[in-house]
Amino acid sequence: MSEERGKFVRKIVPILLAATVSLLSACAGIGPGTVNRDRFDYVSSISESWKRQMLLNLLKVRYFDAPVFMDVASVINAYELTGEVNLSGQLAGVGRGDQFANMGAAGRYSDKPTITYQPLAGDKFTRSLLLPIPIQAILFLIQSGYPADFVLRCCVNSINGLQNSYGGAGRPQAGDAKFRELISAMQESQAAGGMVMRMKTIADKQTAIMSLRTSTDDAGAAPVRKIRELLALNQSAGEFNIVYGTYPENDAEIAMLSRSIMQVLINLASYFDVPEADLAEGSVYGVQRTPQQVQLFPPLITVRCGPSAPGNAYVSVQYRNQWFWIEDRDIKSKQMFNFTMLLFSLTETGTEQAAPIVTIPAR
Repeated sequence: MSEERGKFVRKIVPILLAATVSLLSACAGIGPGTVNRDRFDYVSSISESWKRQMLLNLLKVRYFDAPVFMDVASVINAYELTGEVNLSGQLAGVGRGDQFANMGAAGRYSDKPTITYQPLAGDKFTRSLLLPIPIQAILFLIQSGYPADFVLRCCVNSINGLQNSYGGAGRPQAGDAKFRELISAMQESQAAGGMVMRMKTIADKQTAIMSLRTSTDDAGAAPVRKIRELLALNQSAGEFNIVYGTYPENDAEIAMLSRSIMQVLINLASYFDVPEADLAEGSVYGVQRTPQQVQLFPPLITVRCGPSAPGNAYVSVQYRNQWFWIEDRDIKSKQMFNFTMLLFSLTETGTEQAAPIVTIPAR
């Protein structure tokens, strides 16, 4: 081997080795490196789309349009990184101007996510939207720390015949002042530890129980006395069975008539701001509430409407050439909106259905 050839080999071999090692390292490590990025990006995207879907369906309910819920059933992402490094050359004699060597490199990177969507339909649709919310689920929410007045105001039509307010076009309810007193007393008693909701096994059957504890403290005893009075409960009993229904069979029972998720959506949508033009032409139903009703049962949520949404809106969606949004600084409305999505998740039960599945390769 001539001196020039030896110099060439000594220079080119390390370069070729370095390129090969770099390529192999990239191929070996492409999977782990994508976890942090993809997990965060997909969670953010799915969360944002879920919020916008919920707001859109609330608007559809208000406008008597058919709500459609589409779940993200699966996300499959395939990565591919290939590369090629080649070397060819010709060594010439001393003093000749011939080309000594040619080097070439080629690579390809591909990211092929496949997202599968599944619409809520059939038996699952019925169970999730149309059946009453289980009493146990309502009690679990209260037991987990949600204020009793907030949960019962959202999820219950009546307790022992005392009517909650309801904004549905089919059967609007102004609401009973005693129901407002009742849920306020329950919230006070819950905070003081005088009212406890739990599940108890009676005759091999899970039964919902509400316990009312006696207290020597006037502040703790007052709401318990108010609950007993409003529900006409037995004054000596400490535990009461909670059943689904409108009226109790005796003074040791509490009858709760729970709402379906569809009723929750209809009632929530009744508080939305809608364009005056839509109300005037009859394309959306209007809800008339007196000042006394608003005082007893304040709006559960505030959704604004206009030709454009603010850039810092918590969630916004365009519908019927109008924008609807929840302001980011409106903590109460954000809490109610998130609670509605939680309720929807709690009631997603039933067997898997052979529903249509749309698979979209995003390239």
